[in-house]
Amino acid sequence: MIKQIAQELNVTMQQVSAAVTLLDGGATVPFIARYRKEITQGMDDTQLRYLEDRLRYLRELESRRNAILKSIDGQGLLNDALRKDIQTADTMTRLEDLYLPYKPRRRTKAQMAKEAGLEALAQKILSDHRLNPNAVAVDFMNPEHHIIDVQTALDGAQHIIMEQLSEQADALAALRDYLQQHAVLTATLVKSKEKNAQKFKDYFDYDEVWKKIPSHRALALFRGQKEGMLRVKLLPSRDEEQAHTWCEQTLAQSLHIHHQGEAADDWLQQCVRLAWKSKVLMHLEADLLMALRTKAEEEAIRVFANNLRDLLLAAPAGPRATMGLDPGIRTGVKVAVTDVTGKVLDTTTIYPHAPAKRWQEAIAALAVLADKHQVDLVAIGNGTGSRETEKLVHDLQEQFPQLHLTPVIVSEAGASVYSASETGAKEFPDLDVTLRGAVSIARRLQDPLAELVKIEPKSIGVGQYQHDVNQTRLARTLDAVVEDCVNQVGVDVNTASAHLLAYVAGLGKSTAERIVAYRDEHGRFPNRQEIQQVKGIGPKAFEQCAGFLRILDGDNALDASGVHPEAYPIVESIAASKGVGLSELLGNAALLHGLKAKNFVNDVFGEMTIRDIFVELEKPGRDPRPEFKTAHFRSGVNDLRDLKEGMILEGVVTNVANFGAFVDVGVHQDGLVHISALASKFVDDPRKVVKTGDVVKVKVLASDAKRKRISLTMRLDDELPPLEVEKPRWKKDATGHVLKREPESAQQKVKRQFHQKKKQHGRKDVPMSALEMAFAKALKK
Repeated sequence: MIKQIAQELNVTMQQVSAAVTLLDGGATVPFIARYRKEITQGMDDTQLRYLEDRLRYLRELESRRNAILKSIDGQGLLNDALRKDIQTADTMTRLEDLYLPYKPRRRTKAQMAKEAGLEALAQKILSDHRLNPNAVAVDFMNPEHHIIDVQTALDGAQHIIMEQLSEQADALAALRDYLQQHAVLTATLVKSKEKNAQKFKDYFDYDEVWKKIPSHRALALFRGQKEGMLRVKLLPSRDEEQAHTWCEQTLAQSLHIHHQGEAADDWLQQCVRLAWKSKVLMHLEADLLMALRTKAEEEAIRVFANNLRDLLLAAPAGPRATMGLDPGIRTGVKVAVTDVTGKVLDTTTIYPHAPAKRWQEAIAALAVLADKHQVDLVAIGNGTGSRETEKLVHDLQEQFPQLHLTPVIVSEAGASVYSASETGAKEFPDLDVTLRGAVSIARRLQDPLAELVKIEPKSIGVGQYQHDVNQTRLARTLDAVVEDCVNQVGVDVNTASAHLLAYVAGLGKSTAERIVAYRDEHGRFPNRQEIQQVKGIGPKAFEQCAGFLRILDGDNALDASGVHPEAYPIVESIAASKGVGLSELLGNAALLHGLKAKNFVNDVFGEMTIRDIFVELEKPGRDPRPEFKTAHFRSGVNDLRDLKEGMILEGVVTNVANFGAFVDVGVHQDGLVHISALASKFVDDPRKVVKTGDVVKVKVLASDAKRKRISLTMRLDDELPPLEVEKPRWKKDATGHVLKREPESAQQKVKRQFHQKKKQHGRKDVPMSALEMAFAKALKK
């Protein structure tokens, strides 16, 4: 187990063993990654999370292995060869294949045939293919077991042989490998569902090689199947006849069945065909579909986790008085003003839009609030009515320039969830549920991390198909992301909410609530040591959490930094070596740059930790998040129908997937920048170019108002691909007869024109543009 994980992570077994010991001892991933670098030789949080996940899987595998060995041994059927196979099985799939013949099950036709004494008949024919099955079966008729004729006896023997064939572990592995290389997944529209299935239109007549299906397409197919819109089927190969022949031959060889003109050959071949089509193929089809779903879910969860990390670590506007606007048309715009600490100062509701249309009255109300509370930023939720509300704020700026307001469009995903949640009610028991969303919008601009931790991660809206994946695994992964982000930034123990504190290493919901209760009763914590006075925080918990909890303006300046209290003596020795006090050392880059880490190494702390301390001392309590920037949506572009090809717009990246990035350009529908259009050079991972929250400039390639799709590019200097006369697509049935002609979509048009250009690329006189060359590389992958 240790060796396997070490090989997968490309680290030493000693590193893995040390990390496992720490994890088993109750240490958290953030604590190990930050403060135990010498023990793990510098393993980072990404490696440790992978190790933690793999360790869980391999331990489950080992537990299942032991249960299987015990079960087979209890049946008296465990021999040395089988034991070795089971002990060397490295996946759950292989383990279950080996267990299949011994797995307790409901009575099958094969078991009933065995009970009727027909196993000897099956084995007799298998051992001597020269025997005539009909002649041999005469001796096995048994009226007491309802074996009244030769055909009934042969049917029973056939079921026995079919079951044996379906339980050959090595053959199953070979067949599974074959299908993984050649199988094709197909999808067709369920009759009478076309009207309600338009979002699955790309899959009405679809087929793709199983191994090449990306996660987003796989999950879309499974969703279409679940909703009853698509019929999904797995074919063994594009050449079905050839595939069936190969698979049947492979299956036959597992029981030494060969067609050599012997008397039993035809009957045995029939057993093989029936076993393949009625048992093995169905079993493997289910296996491959499950494997595809699992792989797609893992990838979707990974993408979700990356996007969530980017969102949580987005630039905070910081301690600035903020007005939050939760847009609404008929129900009005909800308004909440928060001070520099996030405390709610004022709330109201204005009605600038139809049917009330009290535009000037709304502007006046906002101006009064902005002036009264010295508002600096205006956070506008990006939901329904956001662009109309943004126009209202622009008019406010024009009429009252002396207010110096800066409007910012903010994602309101999850705000309504928070408003109606127990957390929202507990935090603002006297505030109307509709106004809590405006508070959340204002606060998430001030500090996205502190506010978003109050919302269930999957409700934040930065993933795709989050409701289609394994919810337990999704929750575990996203919680780990939140924990890593919170500890990476650090938490002010004197101002943080219980929700934020709960994610600090070594704490939890109950302990976090006790910290807040202690703070309310005794006042602010003057130093880190006093945190140990809180019930439930013993030496172990304090060790885990202390370095991530910050105390600003406390008794000890180091309490505001990321230096762990256990390392304070190191800092004192560093200061002494320079003959200065702590206050002179902190933030003094000139003093620190001349130091050598090896001069301060001791039995506990090595050079890696000492270097981390140098960095922390240079910028105590530094925030790792980027500088705050805002996007400016183009005036007059408020709806998808306002988009024109060639427009250059500013937008915010809302989601990053394997195939590209989604960008909000202010029209209530995110546009897609395909991976080939992210940069002039080849891009293998979109997150290397953009991340959630980035402000980017894009050019409109195409828009489809009916299907609510927008195609964008970040390659602003590339010319738009020439649009030719629309070429009709002919829809045909299975026999090739034309059923109807469909118009070509913008996406299909660009793809067709690209392939035409690609064919011409073989001629030196027809150059390809940079965009086309990048697209070509992407298609080859």
